[in-house]
Amino acid sequence: MDNFNKIQSREAGLHKKLTAKQMGMIAIGGAIGTGLFMGSKFAISFAGPAVILSYAIGGLIAFALMACLAEMTVQHPTSGSFGAYAEHYIGPLAGFLVRYSYWACIVLAVGTEITAVADYMKMWFPHVSSWVWILFFSGTLLAVNAYSVKAFGLVEYWFSTIKIFAIIAFILLAIAILTQNHQQSSHVVFNLTAHGGFFPNGFSGVWIGVIISIFSYLSIEMIAVAAGEASNPEKAVKYAFKSTAIRLILFYLLSLSLIVTLVPWTVLIGKDATSPFVMVMKIVGIPYADSILNFIVIVAALSAMNSMLYISTRMLFSLSRAGDAPKIFGKIRSNGVPMNALLLSATGIGVASVVYTIDPASAFPIMIALSMFGALFTWGSIFVTHLFFRKNLAKNKIALKFRIPASSLISIFGLVSILSITITTWFTHEFKSTLQFGLPFILILVLFFYLRPTATRIDLPNKEKISEN
Repeated sequence: MDNFNKIQSREAGLHKKLTAKQMGMIAIGGAIGTGLFMGSKFAISFAGPAVILSYAIGGLIAFALMACLAEMTVQHPTSGSFGAYAEHYIGPLAGFLVRYSYWACIVLAVGTEITAVADYMKMWFPHVSSWVWILFFSGTLLAVNAYSVKAFGLVEYWFSTIKIFAIIAFILLAIAILTQNHQQSSHVVFNLTAHGGFFPNGFSGVWIGVIISIFSYLSIEMIAVAAGEASNPEKAVKYAFKSTAIRLILFYLLSLSLIVTLVPWTVLIGKDATSPFVMVMKIVGIPYADSILNFIVIVAALSAMNSMLYISTRMLFSLSRAGDAPKIFGKIRSNGVPMNALLLSATGIGVASVVYTIDPASAFPIMIALSMFGALFTWGSIFVTHLFFRKNLAKNKIALKFRIPASSLISIFGLVSILSITITTWFTHEFKSTLQFGLPFILILVLFFYLRPTATRIDLPNKEKISEN
């Protein structure tokens, strides 16, 4: 424990301003994004009506991840989070790989989010250059993150509130259609069993759908990073864990179940189909359905970008404090923001946006592959770290501050699931590039770890070392 106390001291200086309610909304907000509103169409094309099972399995894996993170985060709330846990419980190389692979994953992912926002804005402003929206929204969210962690929490809270309200409204609307329209109700069984049956592409289609669902749930792990700046981390993490688990089941499974019962899955993936949510609203005859969903998707993408800016900044900050990145990125301004780390993360996002805009056909598959591999590698590492964490606490007879029943078995389930999904990507045409680009990337990181110049860690949280005016 003393060694981890040194890590926590090393990462001190950030302001603890996030409330339990903000943490709960940040957790669920991170997991509800374009992956649900737009990506669900991709999952339905593989799994058909059985996409319900795909997201249920993905939800179980996400729940397992939350359980493992909840135990470790309540025990050690710090912004380095799972990177710091891997460093302490497995070794410095593990912490280095987790932090850098996750940082690269997030930077690349947010580069695609902002370019997606620019594309969505073309629906309303077709003649305005994409660069106007990229610069405007990037500048706005950069300013929010630079102002204070409290400002970030407030903006993310309202972004998440809008997304949650939209899903609740959709669920109530869909239920009203089923209960009031008897003709539509009679088609429920037909929609679930016609066009190839409930499993049109067999279990293999369901399993590929799980891969997509994992990336819909991606960012749920940010709750552990944000805990380092929570005013009451123990209360906040417990609240977020319980509320997120319930909301994920409600929002993902219920909304997708209603979609595939209301509309034939073959219609949902047709060439003229945009989003499954839009298709349902069109059937009901909701005016301006496209514009309504476009607004929601833009909010979802901006929410993801806001969260990813925050996470990538804290990961780079943690790398600096660990001595694995230049010390300048470990400095904190008087408002509690590691500004240098934020600016570098934003620069990386800018580069990703430029590369994607110039040559999306070549750059986008590589960016997505590296982002996907980074996500799978990080989730798998969290499960491995949790096993080491429980073994270490048992060996040293240290009591858990927050215990999840059978959490060791849960982490084994999560690890086996992530390994299975990662291996599956090699045999799937759409995701084969994940390992093709991911494995060389990890090898480069390992070489960099052993060949890098020795950096000086910032071990003590005194004013001279951790702040700048």
